[in-house]
Amino acid sequence: MSDTSKPPEVSLQIQIDDDVAQGQYVNMAMVNQSETEFTLDFIYVQPHQPRAKVRSRVILNPKHLKRLLALLQDGVARHEARFGPIVLSDEGPPRH
Repeated sequence: MSDTSKPPEVSLQIQIDDDVAQGQYVNMAMVNQSETEFTLDFIYVQPHQPRAKVRSRVILNPKHLKRLLALLQDGVARHEARFGPIVLSDEGPPRH
């Protein structure tokens, strides 16, 4: 007789350092990829300055990135349902 019971659920306790909990404001992101990973750089660009600083780098495998993409798409859909469409401007180069 086969066992069709579900494995027990594990409770995950997530901790966050105080400096990480404060968050970082970013206004630009860059994505690089290889066969085995995606690298997401989150950058703050100060207006009218020639330099920008990477505030955070996140490295994910393709499966985790695809799950993150689905979560982000769901979050944007919920936001737009509540607050209206997010309009992106296609005029000229990106503004920082």
